[in-house]
Amino acid sequence: MHISRLTFVLPFAMLAAGCNDTGSTPAKVSPPPDRLTVADGRSGQPVVLKTRSETRQFGLWSATCSNDGACWAVGVAPEFEAGWIRIAVRGGADAMPDVRFGLWPDSDADAPSTLSLTIDGATYPASQATQDNASVGVIRAPVRRVIDALAKAQSISINGAGGQVLSADGAAAAFLWIDEKQGRLGTTMALGRRGDRPASVIPAPPAPPIVRVAPPSDQSGLGDVDQQLPEALRRLPAVVSCVEDSSTPAVGDMVMSARLDARTELWAVPCGAGAYNVTHRWYLTGLDGRDPRPVDLAGSSPAEGHDNTTVNGAYNPRTRLLSAFAQGRGIGDCGVMQTWAWGGSGFVLTQERLMTHCAGMPADLWPVSWTSRTD
Repeated sequence: MHISRLTFVLPFAMLAAGCNDTGSTPAKVSPPPDRLTVADGRSGQPVVLKTRSETRQFGLWSATCSNDGACWAVGVAPEFEAGWIRIAVRGGADAMPDVRFGLWPDSDADAPSTLSLTIDGATYPASQATQDNASVGVIRAPVRRVIDALAKAQSISINGAGGQVLSADGAAAAFLWIDEKQGRLGTTMALGRRGDRPASVIPAPPAPPIVRVAPPSDQSGLGDVDQQLPEALRRLPAVVSCVEDSSTPAVGDMVMSARLDARTELWAVPCGAGAYNVTHRWYLTGLDGRDPRPVDLAGSSPAEGHDNTTVNGAYNPRTRLLSAFAQGRGIGDCGVMQTWAWGGSGFVLTQERLMTHCAGMPADLWPVSWTSRTD
């Protein structure tokens, strides 16, 4: 399977709308990880992990930890190949790792009938499922033995559909980083640096934030069909630039609008399109498009700043969610997926998923860099 892999620069809004299957951008360099900080156990209160959403790159392995303490380590195949392995583990003392791997066959005829994972000559069987046209293997047992083998692996391969070689470079470093982020170092539940410390010393994961969603509003007179930009919005310099850049009819017809409440409207201005990505700039206005101002769409990392741009964005007035999916290539196996909820005064990030390499992983299995609960 000779499918190119694309490495992303976050935030997703900076991803070029017209990127193609063979293009690539340099990997983002993340700052060094924070030292683990926990609550003061002497107070008698449960020790709770304090962490931040972060993604790090280690060779051809990446590691992501979410704001709720869950972490993922992902290894991929070398350049111009498709294949991946993913280790997911929640925060907390009782969390058990989940090990999955897979590939994206070129056709149904190429889909393997069975999948197994081979690490340094030892083969580990797996149950198999098909998900979004990808073949996925799930390691049932012994999961710990597989993780120990991966941490010191010299060679990793997926058996099925002719076999697929994965990179072992970076696995041990990714496991060690997750151990530090989750407070597992030296415990019996560590991924990379196991020791004799009991699992009970592992901090509890933090609760995800609660996002309160505003009630729905009547959408009469607004929608995403045959919309014309209001005059006040059309005069904004950034909108003028967008209109000039998206002068083709196919993009010009992609104006979107919605009513957020009795006094607030939402407008999306198309700013360009590629083979599978369409870019919009989003604005809040008063009635009839008056007093426009950019929507503040924050990502999971404060270092990324705020923007009002989405790739493949859409607003659902029923759920009150604005979503975006910056695809790295047409089959949608890499990129960034985000959702924001309208809370009455602004949009709040509710979830962010990312897959930094195009390796054939279904979107439902991507690492989650931000999560929340909606109310």
